Amino acid sequence: MAQKITLSIPDLLHEKLKEWRTSFNLSKMFQEAVADAIHKKEEFQKRFSEDFDMPEIIKRLKHEKLIWEKKYYKLGKHEGLQWAKTVHYEDLLYVLEFDAAYQLLSDPKMTQYFKRIYESTDLVKYSNNSSVNHEQMFIEGWFKGVLEFWNQVKEKI
Repeated sequence: MAQKITLSIPDLLHEKLKEWRTSFNLSKMFQEAVADAIHKKEEFQKRFSEDFDMPEIIKRLKHEKLIWEKKYYKLGKHEGLQWAKTVHYEDLLYVLEFDAAYQLLSDPKMTQYFKRIYESTDLVKYSNNSSVNHEQMFIEGWFKGVLEFWNQVKEKI
C-alpha cells in the first residue's frame, strides 16, 4: 500500500514544475531520490560499524591515555627528585609536611618554582583543562620523587 505525504517546494520551482509536470513521474522521481539517499546513509552506517570496532577503539585509547599519564608521572618524579637534591633542608621539610601535593601549587613558597616547571614543559597547555589529568599525574610523580629522595637520606642525616 502506498502512503501519501505532502511536500513543500519554493515558488519558483513550483512555477517551472507546472510547465513540465506532464513530462515527469514525480512520485517515481521522489521515491528514487529518497530511496537513494536512505541507501547511502545505511551504507555509511554499515561501513562505519564494520570498519570501526568501538570496543577495540576504546581499549586502544585507554591504553594510550595510560601511557600518556605515565609520561607525566615520570616527568614529575624526575623533577621532584631534582628539586629535592638541590633544596635546603628546611625547604625539604616544609614540602614534606603537606598532606595533599596539590596544595603545593598554590603555596606562596612554591608558586614560582612550579610556574617555571610548567613553562619549561608542556604542562602549561593542560593546567586549565579539567578533563585532562596530566597535571595531577605530574604533581603525584613530583611528590613521589621528593618522598623517595627523603626516604633515602632521612636516616643518614
